[in-house]
Amino acid sequence: MDFYYPNWNNDMWRIMGLLYYDNKSHFLREPLKTFDRESIIKFLIEKGIALYDTASSIKRLQDNASDKFLEVVEQTDIRRLLNLLPQCKAIVTTGQKATETLLKQFDIQEPKLGDFSEFVFNNRALRLYRMPSSSRAYPLPLERKVASYRIMFQDLQMM
Repeated sequence: MDFYYPNWNNDMWRIMGLLYYDNKSHFLREPLKTFDRESIIKFLIEKGIALYDTASSIKRLQDNASDKFLEVVEQTDIRRLLNLLPQCKAIVTTGQKATETLLKQFDIQEPKLGDFSEFVFNNRALRLYRMPSSSRAYPLPLERKVASYRIMFQDLQMM
């Protein structure tokens, strides 16, 4: 899938399926072991969720998906993106590397996992949420990840 969180072993779309449809398979094409890209995009548009990477260019230092072995070559200009998204209320990072990369661009206190920090950008109040990774390599049961995301979406009045 040419989109975000395409790895079958990543639970992001299962988390979203459980949160919004009480069905972890909602966005899955199980027999094909793929995700339903079109359904995901429609859902994200309806909910007002935008996805983007904190790095525009990276180098993989080892042949695996671990963020530990990523070198950020070029950071994404998050300030520019926020200027293009005037209704944005929050930024969410789902990994330590993404959080560290974002914090280099803003004067924000790093939030604890599952929590948020508030900050001001161009006279508007925003939040930075640091959510659990949806990767199965992150040792937290799916139900606990869903509970953290549910709190965040409820805080943002998106559920």
